[in-house]
Amino acid sequence: MYAMGLLELNSVAAGALAGDSMLKAADTTLVAAQPCCPGKFIVMVRGEVAAVKSAIAAGEEAAQENLIDSLVIPSVHPDVFEGILGAGDIVETGAMGTVETFSLASCIYAADAAVKAASVKLMEIRLGRGLGGKSYFTLTGDVSAVSEAVRVSVSVPECEGMIAQKVVIPSPHPSIREAMM
Repeated sequence: MYAMGLLELNSVAAGALAGDSMLKAADTTLVAAQPCCPGKFIVMVRGEVAAVKSAIAAGEEAAQENLIDSLVIPSVHPDVFEGILGAGDIVETGAMGTVETFSLASCIYAADAAVKAASVKLMEIRLGRGLGGKSYFTLTGDVSAVSEAVRVSVSVPECEGMIAQKVVIPSPHPSIREAMM
């Protein structure tokens, strides 16, 4: 299992510099380096825990006053990477849950906790694009599993004060399920 590290910055240029510093500082793999709105940039890496921690430290140093937030999850659930990249296969099941957050880092913490808490499948993790700086994730599974995953995800200490909204929809209409993928 990989560790995940993420930097959220308020500048594209500073994001490029921080990402370069991260990748030169430690043996990690770049997962994403992309703009998010409004005017944010994220750099995400994965690798062994020590390497990810070193990369994040180097990126934070390079980012200086442009750093908004950072995270390191030592053993991130593999579905989190798929959810961010939109690469997961979704099987229709009984319910759909959505958790909306005020920050990118809190969304990743919450999504990781959700998939570790119950037998659910992440449909997508949307990080800030077209959302005014907010983020959300959507997951699917049976009603009790989705309810438990959502309950656990919003109680993660790193997400305190950062949850905008949450919902569990039993038997969602197929058009809504399709729209959320």
